Formats: sequence, structure tokens, C-alpha cells
Amino acid sequence: RRSLASPVVSGVLCPCGSPRSTDSGGSGSPSPSPSPCGRSLCEASEQDRRLRALFQKLDVNRDGALCIHDLAVGLGRLGLHRTELDLLKIVKAGDKDLDGQLDFEEFVHYLQDHEKKLRLVFKSLDKKNDGRIDAQEIVQSLRDLGVKISEQQAEKILKSMDKNGTMTIDWNEWRDYHLLHPVENIPEIILYWKHSTIFDVGENLTVPDEFTVEERQTGMWWRHLVAGGGAGAVSRTCTAPLDRLKVLMQVHASRSNNMCIIGGFTQMIREGGPRSLWRGNGINVLKIAPESAIKFMAYEQIKRFIGTDQEMLRIHERLLAGSLAGAIAQSSIYPMEVLKTRMALRKTGQYSGVLDCAKTILRKEGMAAFYKGYIPNMLGIIPYAGIDLAVYETLKNAWLQRYAVNSADPGVFVLLACGTISSTCGQLASYPLALVRTRMQAQASVEGAPEVTMRGLFRHILKTEGAFGLYRGLAPNFMKVIPAVSISYVVYENLKMSLGVQSR
Repeated sequence: RRSLASPVVSGVLCPCGSPRSTDSGGSGSPSPSPSPCGRSLCEASEQDRRLRALFQKLDVNRDGALCIHDLAVGLGRLGLHRTELDLLKIVKAGDKDLDGQLDFEEFVHYLQDHEKKLRLVFKSLDKKNDGRIDAQEIVQSLRDLGVKISEQQAEKILKSMDKNGTMTIDWNEWRDYHLLHPVENIPEIILYWKHSTIFDVGENLTVPDEFTVEERQTGMWWRHLVAGGGAGAVSRTCTAPLDRLKVLMQVHASRSNNMCIIGGFTQMIREGGPRSLWRGNGINVLKIAPESAIKFMAYEQIKRFIGTDQEMLRIHERLLAGSLAGAIAQSSIYPMEVLKTRMALRKTGQYSGVLDCAKTILRKEGMAAFYKGYIPNMLGIIPYAGIDLAVYETLKNAWLQRYAVNSADPGVFVLLACGTISSTCGQLASYPLALVRTRMQAQASVEGAPEVTMRGLFRHILKTEGAFGLYRGLAPNFMKVIPAVSISYVVYENLKMSLGVQSR
């Protein structure tokens, strides 16, 4: 991808990053006022001329405003090709009157504001404070984020911005390359790879995503979480029939009662009609908000307790903090997990709603029933979170090593593929514990049933059904992964833009 090396673009802002000004003096005619960089061309008239020249180059249909089509065609003529999503971000960032396009004043304001952010980012990456960024500094910056790349890979990134062949990037080259690009810094580029916030497969056991200092200071972190919660709600609702079928197969399927997918759906519809396919979904959606909020707050507190001096944790530190935060969140909302299982398994007319279900359990079984299956659930966090994180990081780093030349943006399909594979591996590793948990949650509702323990249930399943019995319901569980990941990604992206998130 070529950089904006055109003199028109290079001269849009002062190379020193300072504002240009004029001094009228006594004669009333404007005269150049030396800028902090000492350049005589840093006057407002020169800046205005260059900005108008760039605006006119981009204004393809000559209507005095830049729409997405104008930017696509105009930037393409300058040798810079952006995706439609990138262009939409540029327009939304600068569109103050919300008319879907940029007039000249909005365009100037966007460029000047964007340039200030780029200046701050450049300084943060320039660890040697010598006014240039080299390959070692890029490697170190990415390593601080938990992403390992080789120096050769860093040199590929440098070459995409380096115009004079020095294998270092000065401020001019950095600014010219990123000036009309919505991504503002390398931490944000790496956070194209947000994982647990974006993808929701029905299990909230993943390690929380990291947020940059800027995201925390500007309040973008809570917008990410709200967008992730909304995406999870839509995703879980769309895949709820498969989730309920999984629960039924985990509890009722056996060698003597071989339940298939079509037979399971037929049985549910015959017993309670099409609406019965969504039994248990309400409480499953309701628990997203408290669980996500508690896990995020716990994760941030555990990070402080670990006392790392890095902005972002290393992989093993993330796994430790994420697993502990997940355990705290699960402990807090576990009664809702039990209610979700009971609501999914209920017969028509058994309960009038979630509150009635909770009252019935409390009256007949006592408070302890709300924590049936708690131990296997806690034990399942480590294999799920650990394998999911390890597989995702491995796939991410492999892609960055081989294919990330100009940008760390993997594109939708690579991101979805990595998320699907890592989630599937995590679920496969922890599935026997999840099945035992569900059976323990359901077992207490059977009147006269003997008290079961985790170890006793494992032995019983292996003795009566074999190892295959520990994976009952795995087929519908895997069937919902791809649609769940895809739906949550699409909804997340749309909600994020609606909430004004522009940090990715």
C-alpha cells in the first residue's frame, strides 16, 4: 500500500507538527511568522492553499463536500486504497453536522485533530527520543502488547512507510502515511484483534481483552463492553434453539435414549410449540451484563495486585488474571446459571417465569441447590480460557509473522476464523466438565434422586456410556459456534459505531 507522498498531502500540516500562523505587522499585509520549526512557509495562507488543493483533488463530483464515494475515488487516484469501513470511520469522525459528508471546514478540522493524535503516538513509539522510529522500537512496542514479531517483520512494516530508504521513519513519513487513515497508533492496530469482547459463543469464560490507556481515559472501554454485551444478547437469542437442544442432550441422552438433532427439535416443538425452542434464553441474556461487568472490574483489580509495570500484561499474566476474574464473576452469578438450566429443561406450565422457578427451587431444595455443579464449573474455566487464549494468540502471531506487511488488520474472515477455531478448541477441552455441571444442576430437580458428586457422576457416565457419554450434545454445541461468532461480530461492529467508538 503506497503512502500519501504527494507534495499536496505532505504540505498539509507543518512538518514540525505546530500550527501555522500569520502576523499582519503594521502595514496590514500578512507576512510570514516564523514557526517553532523556523520554516517561513508555516503561514496560514500557505496552509489554506494546500488544504484547498487537497480538498479539490478529493472532491470528485465538485459539489463542495466529500462523501465516501469521493474519498474512495480521490484517494485511489493518489495511490491510497482504503476499505469502505475505513472511509466511513473518517467521515463519521469529522462529520459535525451529521449530514453524511465532510465540507471544507469539517475536513480541515478532522485533519488537524487527527494530526495531533498522530504526533502523540509518534512520541510514544520513539522510545530513544531521537525523532525517528526504527525496527527495534516497533518490535519493543508490540512486545509490550504481548505480540512477538521478528525484526525482519518489523522491517517490512517500516518499508511500507519509509520513503527515503533509511529504514527509519521520521515524523514527516509517519504523518504522511497515516494522515488519511482512521487507525491512529500501533496499540490500536493490534487491538484489531480484540477477542473476548467481540465474540460470544454462549460461554463467558474467555480471558478479558486489554484496553489501551487512551481507551480508558476517553471512556471508550465501557462502549466496547456495552457493544459486546449487546452483540452477545443478539447472538445468544439467534442460537438459543441449538443451546437448548445441547442442554437436553447433555441431561437426557444416553445409550438407551439416543437423541438426534432432528428428533430433539421435533420433541421440543411437539411438547411446547415453536416458542419452547427459546426456553432459558431470557435468563441467559440477562446474566451477560452482571457477569461482564464483574469480570472486567475484577480483572482490572487483579492486574493492579500483580503489580506489572507494563501497560498490557504478558500472556501468562493475562491467563492468571483472566482465570481469577472469571472465577469471581462465575461465583457471583452462578445461581443464574442454575436457573438457566432449569428453565431450559422445564415442561410446559411447570414454572410461570424465572422468579417462580427461583422460589420453587428455594422452597423445595434450599439455597444449596443454586450452587449445584459449582466445582466442575470452576474447574472448567482454566482449560477453556487457557486453550482459547493460547490457540488465538498462536493463530494471531502466525498471521502477523506471515501476512502483516502494511497493517495488522487481519480482515473479517481471518478474525472470524481465528475466533471460531480458538473457541471450538476451548470448548472441546472443557466440555466433559460442562456436561457434568449441567447434569448436577438438573439432577437436584429430580425428586428422590440420590445426591451425586462430581467424581461419582464421572464414574457413572464412563461406566454406563463410555468416554463418548462425556460429549453428549457436542454436535449442536459446535453447530452454533460459527453462526454465534459471525452474528456477534456483525452486531458488535454496528453497535460500536453507533456508540461512537473510533479507537479500533
